[in-house]
Amino acid sequence: MFSNLSRRKKRILSASVFIALISILAASFIWQKQDTAKYIPGDEVEGRTARLDRKVPEDVPQIRFENVTAQKGIEFKHFYKERGSRITEDMGSGVAWIDFNNDGYEDLFVVNFAGPTDMGHEAFNNSPATPVLYQNNGDGSFTDVTEQAGLKIPVYGIGTAWADYDNDGYIDCLITTYGQNRLFHNNGNGTFTEVTAEAGLAEKEGFWSGAAWADYNSDGFVDLYIGGYIIYFEIPDDEEIRNLQEPPSINPSVFEPASNLLYKNNGDGTFSEVSKEAGVANLEGKSLAVAWVDLTNNNLPDLYIANDVTDNMLYQNLGDGTFINISYQAKVADYRGSMGVAIGDWNGDQDHDLFVTHWVAEENAFYSNMVNTRGTLEFRDEADRFGMGQLSTDYVGWATSFVDINNDGREDLFVVNGHTMQKTENSQDMIPMEDRIFWNRNNEDGFYDISELAGAYFKEEWVGRGGAYGDYNNDGQQDLFIVNHDAPAVLLENQTQTANQWLQLKLEGTESNKSAIGTKIRLTVDDEVQIRQVGMQPSYLSQNTLIQQFGLGRACQADTLFIRWPSGEEQVFTNVKANQRLHIQEGDSALRNLN
Repeated sequence: MFSNLSRRKKRILSASVFIALISILAASFIWQKQDTAKYIPGDEVEGRTARLDRKVPEDVPQIRFENVTAQKGIEFKHFYKERGSRITEDMGSGVAWIDFNNDGYEDLFVVNFAGPTDMGHEAFNNSPATPVLYQNNGDGSFTDVTEQAGLKIPVYGIGTAWADYDNDGYIDCLITTYGQNRLFHNNGNGTFTEVTAEAGLAEKEGFWSGAAWADYNSDGFVDLYIGGYIIYFEIPDDEEIRNLQEPPSINPSVFEPASNLLYKNNGDGTFSEVSKEAGVANLEGKSLAVAWVDLTNNNLPDLYIANDVTDNMLYQNLGDGTFINISYQAKVADYRGSMGVAIGDWNGDQDHDLFVTHWVAEENAFYSNMVNTRGTLEFRDEADRFGMGQLSTDYVGWATSFVDINNDGREDLFVVNGHTMQKTENSQDMIPMEDRIFWNRNNEDGFYDISELAGAYFKEEWVGRGGAYGDYNNDGQQDLFIVNHDAPAVLLENQTQTANQWLQLKLEGTESNKSAIGTKIRLTVDDEVQIRQVGMQPSYLSQNTLIQQFGLGRACQADTLFIRWPSGEEQVFTNVKANQRLHIQEGDSALRNLN
């Protein structure tokens, strides 16, 4: 075709091609010159790191947390001996806020990791780094009751999840491990009995991570989902390789993914593993955090899984014992290094949004639920738009949860951070980081990082991993507990000065599971609506309190309180006074004070 052109047109075409090539080369040169200023976490690069800066506004509330760990009787140290540059030792451990003795005060269970996984049988059995159960004394202090409770056992402990799986009125304990998962039955007298083998959970050994309970088949008994991380194998020790910042032995991309587990509760104290039949084995994912929540609004819990360096998964519950993968159509199949998950309705539009923590330079994801008008579930990552994206590139995020810190009726957010890379000067230590507190201002502005104002702890650096919230002193403000790798754990008391009101609810199922997990709550104050779903607020390897708290702002009461139980039972209460801790039983019209 070119040969048929006139000489003049050939010259014009040739000149045009030459100019285009020069333009491409010039653009390439400029791009390469700009790219020489590569982004390094913590550094400022003109045109990159300052573009989305957000100054804290003047109306920021006086949110403050105080480290009260020692004075409250808590002396927990994570890990024992020296870390050995293995990914099995680095993922950390979790924590749970639970009321194991039904006295109305939140107790603490903290998971521990016995030590380096080559420590030998005798050293493992004698390790002081065991899980710890702290009983809340009701006066603001805690007592270590681990040994008398029967939980002082050496484990390579990872995560924990609690629920009353046999509906006897006492909450039971699951520990996930590098090894065999452990299930302990609460005897109701302050002691626990291990029932792992009898319950049918002993046949699987592996590298297990997050776990969560939910009644996925609506039979009145909670079922259990456990994440499998990787199929680990020992890499031959080489000092030169071991002393790299990220040797192969701590890189998840080196290892194949492990299958996840779904244990269907048989209603007789035993479980059957049905992950493959149900379609939720997640064979391609390296799972770290798992969460049950009804995202599709069919009154059945769906399943969201945060996978490390593999696509995240969202499985829709079909109601017939099976699930389908809707991750891609919902736009949450996030191929990044995902660790923790927070679920909440941050903007009060009555649907659940997702926040996912990631590895350094990957940005945390903030998935707003778009309530697709075509009837399909769809999310959009709006992290940068609402102040949650760019600043997270300097951090490796782990535990996270939406929680209303100052009781203004809007869910704020905390994020626990800590690197996976080793220090070059000492490969036995990982690089520490600061944890963050984000204040939710409004639907237009989103969130502001107020960590510098939230207390001295948030100016310190730790290798954070697990974390959860609960109101340990029953003052109507949510406190935080954070597990730091190879370091002391920390209890942060919420000392925020506010005149805002609140309401706390402990729900108890009768036809539904006793723990009321999966129960939906909708609270209305004037024209504002808040929603919660019991047990559907995950974190990383951890469990937040099952008591549901609502900030009421300056309102003296909740206008309406609507509860929908997993059984389908519905209850409505009106004009519920503020600043109460209430116990609500399924099918009972009475509102009883807790404590």
